[in-house]
Amino acid sequence: MHHLDDYDLKILSLLQANGRLTNQELSDLVGLSASQCSRRRISLEQAQLILGYHARLAPEAMGLGLVGMVEVRLANHIPEQVASFHQMVAQESAVLDVYKTTGDADYLLKIAVPDLAGLSRMISQVISAHKSVAHVKTSVVLERLKENGLPSLPQQPDS
Repeated sequence: MHHLDDYDLKILSLLQANGRLTNQELSDLVGLSASQCSRRRISLEQAQLILGYHARLAPEAMGLGLVGMVEVRLANHIPEQVASFHQMVAQESAVLDVYKTTGDADYLLKIAVPDLAGLSRMISQVISAHKSVAHVKTSVVLERLKENGLPSLPQQPDS
């Protein structure tokens, strides 16, 4: 287990907000030398506390203007069927995030599609059609206020 001190926590927080920070920029913000920040960043990566660096895109940038949250309850929890469900959601590009949950649903899926017709096809032909799925409940996202711990871009007020 990797012990995190205040410097590590500050580095993680800063990189979560802006993964493009250089070691020199980190050092200015954290109060350590650039070489110390570099060593700490490498250590955090090797401990798998930093899982990657990537651009945070709005779904609209990829032509995916509709985001849906889909609760899925499985018919049973036979290992082969659970594994088959896991494989299906892993392979489906419209499924952005999958969380195994407690409560009424077994999983919560975040899905991005071009439009309502795409969401309907995804639910009826892919998710509900899967042999392990017993029940699906869908909510359409009206506005993204905060994602990945960061506020979304400011939205224009409704007129």
